[in-house]
Amino acid sequence: MAGFFGRGRENTADIRKFKFSLIAYYAFIIIGITSFISVSTIIKTDDVLKSKVSELAADLNVQMQMNLDSYLSRVETMAALVFAEKVAYTYDATDANNDEYEALNTENSISDKLYSLCLMENFVDFSIVYSNNHVVGKLSNNTKDLFGSSLYDDLAGIINRERTHDGWLAGYSGNYNRIYYVKRVNSNAVLLTSFYATELESVFEHPGGIADITIRLVEDNDVMIYSSVDGEMGSIMSDDISKRVSGHDSATLMDDDYLITVNPSGDNWRVISSVPTQIILKEKNTVQGYILGIGAIAAIIAIGLSMILSFGVSSSVGKKFTTLNEEAHVDQLTGVLNKRFFEVRVDTLLQNAEENMQYALLLIDIDNFKSVNDTFGHAYGDKVLADVGESMRSTFRSEDSLGRLGGDEFCVFMGIKGSMSEEERNRLIHRKCSELLTALRKREPVGDKEYRGSASVGVALYPRNGTSFAELYKMADSALYATKRKGKDNFTIDGEEN
Repeated sequence: MAGFFGRGRENTADIRKFKFSLIAYYAFIIIGITSFISVSTIIKTDDVLKSKVSELAADLNVQMQMNLDSYLSRVETMAALVFAEKVAYTYDATDANNDEYEALNTENSISDKLYSLCLMENFVDFSIVYSNNHVVGKLSNNTKDLFGSSLYDDLAGIINRERTHDGWLAGYSGNYNRIYYVKRVNSNAVLLTSFYATELESVFEHPGGIADITIRLVEDNDVMIYSSVDGEMGSIMSDDISKRVSGHDSATLMDDDYLITVNPSGDNWRVISSVPTQIILKEKNTVQGYILGIGAIAAIIAIGLSMILSFGVSSSVGKKFTTLNEEAHVDQLTGVLNKRFFEVRVDTLLQNAEENMQYALLLIDIDNFKSVNDTFGHAYGDKVLADVGESMRSTFRSEDSLGRLGGDEFCVFMGIKGSMSEEERNRLIHRKCSELLTALRKREPVGDKEYRGSASVGVALYPRNGTSFAELYKMADSALYATKRKGKDNFTIDGEEN
């Protein structure tokens, strides 16, 4: 009997041992499965998040590159307006046969034209320089001292585009405070335009969806023409960024250290955005630690918890994607569409337009906005831009498309019934432009100063002025400059005077 009980105790111990072994075995299996599912979920989340954020960062960098190209194009357009006056490109100050009195009057006339155009933009230099170093127009003392006696020769050397006879330069003699644009006027003269590199701050606005992003405009020798990091302008880009973008003109690169996007712009310039990868993936890393911690502690219910947490990860990532996607479509300051997606929307509407449909593209530019930032500060300037977005929404219909093309330039795309007559259509556009300008006109005390708001508008019509966004924008831009020339705070429709 004792043997029997002894064997019973042994059998009980064996069963208990087997039970514990079985529990341990299943616990091991469950922990293994949980770990596999958790790690697989984390890896997949990592890959998807990296892919989505890379796409959105690339879109945002393209937008900044387009903003820069638009800004440079505006400078070139202002320079081209000089050629509207025949005397500006036919007069030669080096001609020994010039009558002194007539030459003085001619140069005064040219100078007046140059100064009137210079007032429309915040240019440091806007002048014509002749081969004998004679200057007509605005030439700063710093530029005069910097170039010295080689002023004309060195400016002429900047011209490197044979088709348009012009060129851009930054970093002359190691000075990166200014960016120069030079255009050939005639065989003995060039037109000089320059602006401070800090003007690019309004072009390279930090996208709100990605924190701690650094924006740089870099020459092909890796010298930084502009950087959002104080003190970097004019220095060589760091090796950790330079090595990653070497050999790339247009690319999105991501590794364990950085997310970098690069796009070409101007003459051998590149717009480069970079942000540490850990900042992008910080939320994912928090969730990753949470998943592994719960999985290690709750072994038996780890599979269920893994599914719940996976849903939590998907929800968190989904919210992040939704936020980034919205920020990639909408300008965060003004609440209207950003440049990239406004253009896409307009072209899509035009491609699907009914045969008798009419549209109007309104290009809006805030008058003297640079002086607002200089006088009242950038915070108040942001308020002015936000107010513009609100005024646009209150003036136009919900079916109209509203966008910010960059800086202080806005755009509206209005649908007009095909049944409207030309007179009815023009009356509608006149009314909307007047309502918007009235909403933007305000006098508001700011400290011991007063802000007086206004805007200029240029309008292009579909299909008369074009059948694509690019064609309509070009005509609207021309109409906008016509408004600027006649005194601002007004609007011009397809070249018509109002």
